[in-house]
Amino acid sequence: MAQAQAFETDFWKDENLRKVWDEIVPGEPRKTIPYLLTKEAIALLCKAVGETNPLYLDEAYAKTTPWGGIIAPPSIHILLMFSCTEADDWMRSPGTVNAGQSWSYNKPARPGDTITLQARALDKFIKRERLFVVHDNVFFNQHGDVICSGRGQTIRPM
Repeated sequence: MAQAQAFETDFWKDENLRKVWDEIVPGEPRKTIPYLLTKEAIALLCKAVGETNPLYLDEAYAKTTPWGGIIAPPSIHILLMFSCTEADDWMRSPGTVNAGQSWSYNKPARPGDTITLQARALDKFIKRERLFVVHDNVFFNQHGDVICSGRGQTIRPM
């Protein structure tokens, strides 16, 4: 199984490989890669967003909860959006602006889960001289259970 490489922090790297707005085809699946979620990745996400809930960070505490162990916070889709796509994915284009999103959370992700993503652009349009893309994303664990799904709009760079 392919494993995502270390997360790239230079968002301009590979920028010339990404599809521009004219090349985004509504309905066409985006190329994605599986991602093995770790306790370390969950802890780094929690640190980045200021999340301190012991359910996400403290194994001893998490075992006493109905979940029976550490789970990832719902905001895990932020990490997964990038971890399940390669550096040349159009969604990673520098200058992209989030124009709104809606997420549903079905089942918590856990350390050791192999996460896969099904994603595509649904539509694209121009409004007030801005380039919009409507897209959807569904994350699954290794059992085929939906972890979370979302639909959003982004404003693409010219």
